[in-house]
Amino acid sequence: MKSICLVLLLGLLFSFTSTKAVDLGDIAPDFELTSPDGQAIRLSSLKGKMVLIDFWASWCRPCRMENPNVVEAYKKYSNQKFKEGKGFEVFSVSLDRNKEAWVQAIDKDKLTWKSHVWDNEGKVSTIYGVKFIPTAFLVNGKGKIVARGEGIRGLGLHTTLDDLLK
Repeated sequence: MKSICLVLLLGLLFSFTSTKAVDLGDIAPDFELTSPDGQAIRLSSLKGKMVLIDFWASWCRPCRMENPNVVEAYKKYSNQKFKEGKGFEVFSVSLDRNKEAWVQAIDKDKLTWKSHVWDNEGKVSTIYGVKFIPTAFLVNGKGKIVARGEGIRGLGLHTTLDDLLK
């Protein structure tokens, strides 16, 4: 019985340690997900721009509280020139299970950027090692992750973007 438990425990540990989450300096893994209107959108379609990959959900109160800050950053930086990127875009990745709630939240929170996709099966959030939301990754024009996590929430997002301007 002890050996069975040990095998199961080692299997669980291996499954958690064998999946490496992306980190600073890594090239952001490309992915394709579906928009609210059913179109496939690839992260790589925004190459050359500074991109905030924002994992969120309509039911997540901290996510909804962060949305006004992301909207403000989008308005402020969308036409700026960065050291490694021209313009700023947001690539919103929803972890909602309910499509209608997701679409309503986009409208209600005035998330005016074009790249909204649905990771309702959690495949992309697994690749990126997302353990909680909101979680974000900032990717430069060359596709490299230059910031991630709590440091790019609230005013930290603006400070980080300011530091990356030309």
